[in-house]
Amino acid sequence: MTTTIALITGANKGIGFETARRLGELGMTVLVGARDEQRGLEAEAALRDGGADARFVQLDVTEGDSIARAAEWIGAEFGRLDVLVNNAGSATVSRQRALASATSLEDMRAIYDINVFGLVAVTNAMLPLLRRSEAGRIVNVSSEVGSIGSQSDPASPLYDMPASAQYPSSKAAVNMLTAMYAKELKDTRIKVNAANPGFTATDFNDHRGIRSVEDGAEPSVHLATLPDDGPSGVLWGHLWLREGEGGYGVLPW
Repeated sequence: MTTTIALITGANKGIGFETARRLGELGMTVLVGARDEQRGLEAEAALRDGGADARFVQLDVTEGDSIARAAEWIGAEFGRLDVLVNNAGSATVSRQRALASATSLEDMRAIYDINVFGLVAVTNAMLPLLRRSEAGRIVNVSSEVGSIGSQSDPASPLYDMPASAQYPSSKAAVNMLTAMYAKELKDTRIKVNAANPGFTATDFNDHRGIRSVEDGAEPSVHLATLPDDGPSGVLWGHLWLREGEGGYGVLPW
């Protein structure tokens, strides 16, 4: 049986690491994409200690040369890529959240560089390898805060929550990119979807989330392992209702 090759960006901690661990448990070879070599190697070792076939790949989504080297190495080593999880992201570089009217343009540019331009750069570099897969899967880790439908719906718990502009708008862009890639690839064996982890407690949000890392990784794992008749071009994941838990399902763009 041919092993499934999965690349997860930002996989050295948090949801990315848990996604790699879960995919490794399923028998996939997991490529641990990380900017920092030491942290990437530590994550590789931890995953291997847990029984996963893990390989560290130095990958900074904001550096074109880093992305190109990673794609070249994956092609030489495996000849293809079956799963790409675009997990790397940031909510703020300056750590100063503010309302839209007080948004730092410098911080917004930095966030878009990671969350949006980095996603496009990595996806485009890996697409030739994904096209060689028998059933390629692209998972773009997004967020419910990037759902314009949820943000503008008075029935949604997000409606009354103040939020900075850079992160939600970057994830709205991720959602649109997901739809555009899904349209472009609709006649191929590649499925492209966006995952909503929900408000998960990680370093990303100073552990203020209400969901565990294990729960947060569930949407990415689900979309990375879709069957041939699974959907493409949807935002899928945790459903947060005013009444509480809503399970999992498709969210509005």
